[in-house]
Amino acid sequence: MAAGLQVFGQPASTDVARVLTCLFEKNLEFELIRIDTFKKEHKLPEFIKLRDPTGQVTFKHGDKTLVDSRTICRYLSTQFPDDGNRTIYGTGSLERASIEQWLQAEAQSFDAPSSELVFHLAFAPQLNIPADEARIAENERKLQQMLNVYDEILAKNKYLAGDEFTLADLSHLPNSHYIVNARSPRGKKLFTSKKHVARWYEEISNRASWKQVVKMQSEHPGAFE
Repeated sequence: MAAGLQVFGQPASTDVARVLTCLFEKNLEFELIRIDTFKKEHKLPEFIKLRDPTGQVTFKHGDKTLVDSRTICRYLSTQFPDDGNRTIYGTGSLERASIEQWLQAEAQSFDAPSSELVFHLAFAPQLNIPADEARIAENERKLQQMLNVYDEILAKNKYLAGDEFTLADLSHLPNSHYIVNARSPRGKKLFTSKKHVARWYEEISNRASWKQVVKMQSEHPGAFE
């Protein structure tokens, strides 16, 4: 029985959104304590300073505190294996090893270019920051390379780590959502131009858990209110 689960942050933060999605997948009760770190004297909201540790989510369970969103998702999946989605972190060592490979690929290769595009395509226009075409193009190229690999895998598998939705897929949702739904159509094309990636994103973004997070973001986006 989950008790005393607390998440500190704003749903608009990609790290917070990742953790919230996992909590909904696991059907766990939790308390969200919204912390708005936007200060008028700052040019950018803290959580979108892409490599700023203050952008990390904070999670507490009893006397345990975690600040990395992927670590929190692993923790929830192993601490509460019988709650909600029981296969989200795999049911055996081989499945979990495959999920871990994809979690590492997302953190090490997908996150950096996608985070740059989240900022330049989704957030910068709202802050009236001129487009940096060179950086956008560079990160589009990097993400395109990753998605080419994904498309090959997804031609064979329904999801990244096999036939079940897992943390491997969930971890990609926050950044992908902002890119696909940015004002500029160029981000969306990165996902829709690849048949199998398009099908995969359509499926994972329509999960009830993610729709609940998107609803929370629209009801109380945080720094952009």
